[in-house]
Amino acid sequence: MERIINQIHSSLLKNRKSLAVAESCTGGLLSTLLTQIPGSSQYFILGMVAYSNQAKKNILKIPANIIAEKGGVSKNVAKLLAKSVKSMAKTDFGIGVTGIAGPGGGSKEKPVGTVFIAIDTENKKICKKFNFSGSRLNVRKKTALKALELLSSLIAKSNV
Repeated sequence: MERIINQIHSSLLKNRKSLAVAESCTGGLLSTLLTQIPGSSQYFILGMVAYSNQAKKNILKIPANIIAEKGGVSKNVAKLLAKSVKSMAKTDFGIGVTGIAGPGGGSKEKPVGTVFIAIDTENKKICKKFNFSGSRLNVRKKTALKALELLSSLIAKSNV
């Protein structure tokens, strides 16, 4: 994980790119990992924990009808979280994370461990669904690590 964080750090600094994060199920863990290196304030502009659907609607302006129709844990919401936080912070990259860390809250359609991670850039938008297993903490850790891996891969592919 440290290697990935260092790669992200170096690439964003070198290319003067910026990043903002809107996370739900990780509860700030992704922002914590991204800011553990001195100098991260040069590219990490905003880390927001929008844990409730109310916060997603009121602060990040996710339309209520999308949450009502698709659920707070959905591909649609993850993509909108990434887009909204990127727009709010005026950054080059926006990451949106939403999921069900457990142990409760899951359903047949979306069991505990269901996670959506989206990244929004000017030229590329990605969103992936994952099904992680383990304890609440393990789901949170796996989600944050996967978000870092996706960001690192996207940066490498775009030669940022």
